[in-house]
Amino acid sequence: MLLNPNMAATFPPPVMEARRWLEGVDFPADRPLINVSQAAPVDPPPAPLREAMAQFVLEDDGAHLYGPVLGLPELRAEVAKQWSQGYGGTVAPAQVAITSGCNQAFAAVIATLCAPGDEVILPTPWYFNHKMWLDMGGIAAVPLKTGDGLLPDAGAAEKLITSKTRAIALVSPNNPGGVEYPSETLSAFYELCGAKGIALIVDETYRDFDSRTGAPHDLFTRDSWDETLIQLYSFSKAYRLTGHRVGAVVASEARLAEAEKFLDTVAICPNQLGQRAALWGMQNLGNWLGTQRAEILARKAAIAKHFPRLEAKGWALEGNGAYFAYMRHPFDEPSDQLAQRMVREIGVLCLPGTMFVPDDDPSGAQALRIAFANIDADGISQLFDRLETL
Repeated sequence: MLLNPNMAATFPPPVMEARRWLEGVDFPADRPLINVSQAAPVDPPPAPLREAMAQFVLEDDGAHLYGPVLGLPELRAEVAKQWSQGYGGTVAPAQVAITSGCNQAFAAVIATLCAPGDEVILPTPWYFNHKMWLDMGGIAAVPLKTGDGLLPDAGAAEKLITSKTRAIALVSPNNPGGVEYPSETLSAFYELCGAKGIALIVDETYRDFDSRTGAPHDLFTRDSWDETLIQLYSFSKAYRLTGHRVGAVVASEARLAEAEKFLDTVAICPNQLGQRAALWGMQNLGNWLGTQRAEILARKAAIAKHFPRLEAKGWALEGNGAYFAYMRHPFDEPSDQLAQRMVREIGVLCLPGTMFVPDDDPSGAQALRIAFANIDADGISQLFDRLETL
């Protein structure tokens, strides 16, 4: 079979690989599977949003047609308005593009920045889909090992910058670590990237579940912020629109004009129904989203409450927030083998740290990612009951 060598060198989708571990395993009724492998809500959108979507399907002919490549103008304007208010800066509608999910947002941005052989710095543990896209394009993902609390350091990143470096990509709140990057950390990276003439990509997919009040950073208040900053966002987590694939890029108008070439070629336009749903959600579901944030923060608190049960057995909690807990286990067994044993022995499916670091990084063998998007506080208690028995 003829195959692009870059594609051949790209690892399989980790969530799909983990699901294959379930094949042939029976889960008794008194111990059903606890699936903490994927950070996406499995519930549908709230009923009022579904009712609005039904009306769009029936009454809005535009919901079924091609639309502007860079997205619905009304949605771009709403993002610009709410971002300007929320971050205390100035974002114009022309600096917003709507994409078919946040992964496509990253792909489109990289297409404007990098050619084969270029480099992008990714803190480790990294979001594996970012690594996969770079691999497919023949772009080197340069690992930046994080320090205490899984926080990246701009000084360490500076030492990795070469003539081929095009960007540093950060995720905050972090996937897989759950860590909320301090404003000072993001500011240091912004100053570094600006001084070096490279892009700072900040993926804020989970911004709606940040435990802090107010703006998580002040980057949008900087003069000419769009010469350095590129922000990515997803509507999937906030409004449970995972199947409708709606994301966003906030960047310079000139960069979005280049991204338009990629977006037009790949999908022509974002999902029309999903865009209308995202706009309706932004305008009508503020209170509902607040309750969802409170629930996620309650789950974060439940992780912290129960973790001493594992800490006494040698575990360590390295990160906890948004949808994720990142844990270091005490076993000699590498995490990719441990995760498969957990399916068989305690009925828990999670992802091993080996999926989030380079092959030569030993830290992955000691780590597990727990995604608590779909288990409540009672489910988290049951999860720890099972983990204690390992």
